[in-house]
Amino acid sequence: MPADPNQPAGFKPANKRGAARLAAVQALYQMDIGGTGLLETTAEYESFRLGKEIDGATYREADAQWFRAILSGVVEAQKTIDPVIRQSLTEDWPLSRLDSTLRAILRAGVYELMKRLDVPVAVIVSEYVDIAKAFYSEDEPRLVNAVLDRVARRSRNEGRGTS
Repeated sequence: MPADPNQPAGFKPANKRGAARLAAVQALYQMDIGGTGLLETTAEYESFRLGKEIDGATYREADAQWFRAILSGVVEAQKTIDPVIRQSLTEDWPLSRLDSTLRAILRAGVYELMKRLDVPVAVIVSEYVDIAKAFYSEDEPRLVNAVLDRVARRSRNEGRGTS
């Protein structure tokens, strides 16, 4: 029986921010595939998904403010985020080769690494690797880990060790 697409197999966000990260990745995927806009997608998730039951599956309660910040932040900064991801991929893995789910995971993770300096690198990397593990069983979680680690070293190198 296929896994419920609303709740990836094996992924149980431990907290409201983790649930918000998963929802943001799903919303970014939906926007990429369906061409829906930021306001429409945000409204749909907040009205019908976050903390709600859909087709017998219940979405975890999520930090709606965190969800909105990731979603709008990725959309606003995508022209900055995508080149950062491209620089952190190997030549045999161009951004265009990645599927929409993987792009959404990387975009959300890179956004947080670049803009949410109040969140430790280890937390961001771990959360997005866990999301990748929920969707993939092959090399993708390692790719997410490697890309986010490279981005963190480049974007936060000077700020390491400070709070």
